[in-house]
Amino acid sequence: MRLGKKNDTFFEMLLNIANNVNECSIYFDDFKIKNATDLKTFSAEMKAYETKGDTYIHQIIVELNKTFITPIEREDILELANKMDDVLDGMEQCSATFEMYSIVQIDEFMVKFVKNIRSATNEILKAIQLLSRKKLLEMRVHAIQVKDYESQCDALLRTSIKELFKNEKDPIKIIQFKEIYEMLEAVSDSAQDVANTLEQIIMGNA
Repeated sequence: MRLGKKNDTFFEMLLNIANNVNECSIYFDDFKIKNATDLKTFSAEMKAYETKGDTYIHQIIVELNKTFITPIEREDILELANKMDDVLDGMEQCSATFEMYSIVQIDEFMVKFVKNIRSATNEILKAIQLLSRKKLLEMRVHAIQVKDYESQCDALLRTSIKELFKNEKDPIKIIQFKEIYEMLEAVSDSAQDVANTLEQIIMGNA
């Protein structure tokens, strides 16, 4: 790993992205939707997190384009940034779908999905904090934990869809809830993609 004060800039940028993703997931988990006005507030705030994330991605691309030597492969830096941004985009898309369908009653499965996503983004943040301190090998435990949360979401998707078709009679609600379950599971898949990239960085630099 090529170290140096200049190159620490990239770790700081990645940490900014990870912090934003984690803060977004906390907001997602904590926000309580009671009515249509809440939905608008929720969607707007999630969009603000996503917009901030886009700014961070732009900044890191600009810095990569003007830097000859990077602390890890520039492809790894960009992939890690983009994979974290995918998690953010997925959460924002979910919030927009809640508003589009005017869903104000969140069921237990959605709650569990979001809590798993929150836990996964917290593990990602911990891993990026270690990366910024050049403690690559210690990142692996967090990458493994992210994958465990993704596995829990996989199982939750199967259970949630099974229960939905068994208990819900409204075909429109079935379509809407199934789509949201699948979107939330896709966010956990994106978190797993971050974990895979972290392991790739460990293998290439530790």
